Parts: sequence; C-alpha cells; structure tokens
Amino acid sequence: MNTFTNLFLIALLISNAVHFWLAFRHGHYVAEHRAEVPAAFKAKVPLAAHQKAADYTQAKLVLGNIDTVISIVVLLLMTLGGGINEAFALSAATISDPLWSGVVALAGVFLVLTVIEIPTSLYQTFVLEEKFGFNKSTAAQFVKDQLLALVLGAVIGLPLLALILWIMDNVGSTWWLWAWGIMMSFSLLMSWLYPTVIAPLFNKFTPMEDGSLKQRIQGLLVRCGFNSQGIFIMDGSKRSGHGNAYFTGLGNNKRIVFFDNLINSLEEEELEAVLAHELGHFKCKHVIKMMGATAVMSLISLGILGWLIDQDWFYTGLGLAIEQKSHAAALLLFMLVSSSFTFFMQPISAYFQRKFEFEADDFAAKNAKAGMLISGLVKLYEENANTLTPDPLYSAFHYSHPPAAIRIAHLESKA
Repeated sequence: MNTFTNLFLIALLISNAVHFWLAFRHGHYVAEHRAEVPAAFKAKVPLAAHQKAADYTQAKLVLGNIDTVISIVVLLLMTLGGGINEAFALSAATISDPLWSGVVALAGVFLVLTVIEIPTSLYQTFVLEEKFGFNKSTAAQFVKDQLLALVLGAVIGLPLLALILWIMDNVGSTWWLWAWGIMMSFSLLMSWLYPTVIAPLFNKFTPMEDGSLKQRIQGLLVRCGFNSQGIFIMDGSKRSGHGNAYFTGLGNNKRIVFFDNLINSLEEEELEAVLAHELGHFKCKHVIKMMGATAVMSLISLGILGWLIDQDWFYTGLGLAIEQKSHAAALLLFMLVSSSFTFFMQPISAYFQRKFEFEADDFAAKNAKAGMLISGLVKLYEENANTLTPDPLYSAFHYSHPPAAIRIAHLESKA
C-alpha cells in the first residue's frame, strides 16, 4: 500500500466513525425524550404522534447505518478490491476506442452501484414506510420509477459523460475549466427543463382550480412581486403519505407545486404561509447563492482532479493497475472517494442552509401570518413523523432545516 492508500483508509475510517457516533447519539437522544412531548408542543402534538416520530426516526437510523456499511464494503471492493480495475480492463479488451471504452466502463460501474442500492430502496419503501403508514406506492410503480430513472440517466447522462471525457482527452491542461463550464451550463439547462419536461414523466401536475385558495395565493404572489408559470397540484399521494410544497424551474419557467396530500392537510392560511416561506428563498436569493456555492465547489473539485489526474500514486493507491490509467478512471475514482475527504464540510453547508431557512421564515412572517406558518409546520411535523427532539450535534451535521423547537421559537418571536 502506498501513502495515498493509507490516507484514503484513514479518511474513510474517521468519516464513518463520526457518522456512526452521531447516529448513535441521535438515536439515544430521541429514545430518551420519547416518553414526553416537549413543552413547546404539548398542546399541539399528541403523545402517540410524538412516539411514532421517535420510532420512525429510530427505524430510519438503523436502515441508514446498514446502508452505510454496505456502501463502505462496496467502495472498498470497487477500489482496493480491484472492481474498477477489472471493469476498465474488460471494457478495454472489448472496445478499441479509448473514449467509448471509458464511457462503457463508467456506465457499467454506475449500473452495478444502482442495482446494489435496489434492495435497500425496496425495504425502505415496502417495509419501513409501509410500517409507519406512509407508503402508497405499488410494486409496479416502483419498477416503473427505477426503469424510467435508468433510461433517463442513460439518455441524458451518457452523452454528457462522453463530452466531458472527450474534453479531458483532447483539450489539454485546461480541460477542467472547459468541463466546469459545460457542467454548469448543463445544470442550468436541466433546472430550466425539469418542471415541464422531466418531472411530468414521473408525476401528474394539474393546474390549481379557481377558488378562494388560488385567489389567496395569487394575492400573495402579487404582494411579493413574484411571477410564475402557474400553480400546480402534484399527485404525490400515489407514492407517499408525506406532504410538501416547492418551487421548481428557472427564469420564465418557474412553477409553484403543492403535493395533493398537503392541500388536504392544511388550512388555506397555512398553505399561504408555507408558500410565503418558499417565496422567501427566491426573494432572499438563496437559490442563486446555493448555485454560486455549488459552482465554486465544482470548480475547486475539478481543479484538484486536474492535478490528481497526472499522479500515478492516485491510481495505484486506489487499486487501479497503472496500465489502466486513464482520464475516465481518474474521474470515476475521484467521484467515489471524494466524499470521504469532504465529510467535515457537511456541517458548514448545513449551517448556511439553516440560516437560509430562518431568513425565509422571516420573509413569511412579514408577508403572511407567522402564527399560520407555525400551525402549518406543526401539522407537517406530526403528519410526516419528524422528530421534535433531535440530538443537537447530529442536527448540526445533518439537518438542512432548524430543529422544530428552535424554528417554532424563532417564528413565535416574529408573531
């Protein structure tokens, strides 16, 4: 083993040790507070609902830990175990063109990783979610979703992958700048196309019918100076009992989407307040800021890969024979192992996301009723079985939204 092999194993060990330790803390904390509803929610959330959320959280933690163990084993088999080396050797032996040999090798590895994840997805959907009353999907729907995602990945992803690899092979030392520009342009294009081209392949989107709710929402949009291409109801209930609302799209292709089960769960004023929160993300330019941060991190990552791509120890340290050295192999290895080295950046990202949530709540409190947002959120916490008592350290690492008690207390100060 070379020095980089040791660094990789140390990073993998430390990041996953912290992951399991945080999961243990979270599970223990939730279990400790299972017997009693927190004081801030005693008048709003029944004990049975609070305990259901605790049990649901525990079940998800167990499944998450199992999934992590599987991921570690697969990663080690793919890298130091020689799986990637065999994939590139087989591809090179059957396809003479280096570009398409690399594309096929990467596609084959991603296909294997996708297949390995299916049992966990099946268990989560038809055992865990079913047990807690959230699953509405059928086996036929599950298979359809998997196949459609696979086809879309091939139709959209393979040409992009081939283009990136061609640039890596032909442009020279500045390939990573060109690749970054193409990836960012592609990301913007997909964000613009998603509402009208991709999302309708998976769900049905029905324009909201005229009535008091639509009038209330349109009034909010006018007050906030927000333009969209329509308000739509999505048939989310055909897969899950979880409710949500979101914005999607860019520029003149923005849509407001409500899950149908959310419409049935909340009062009109609560829906208005939830929408005002989502509007806050746009008005506070959170979407642009997150896209900017993603662009910067992508540029840094590609710059690092641009240096690593010429280092023999990078390949051999991750189990690849030097004769299999290629730009395609470097790209795949980098994608698989980078998360082990960037794990400790996760709480930084989570911190800024929670900050954005507070800012969006402040916007909602100014443009709707803070009390209605509070009652709407409490209903969503209860119906989605979100724990009201997360471990503080675990939530600092993993939560993109503030914990329930902190968020409600912040909103009450604005009411």
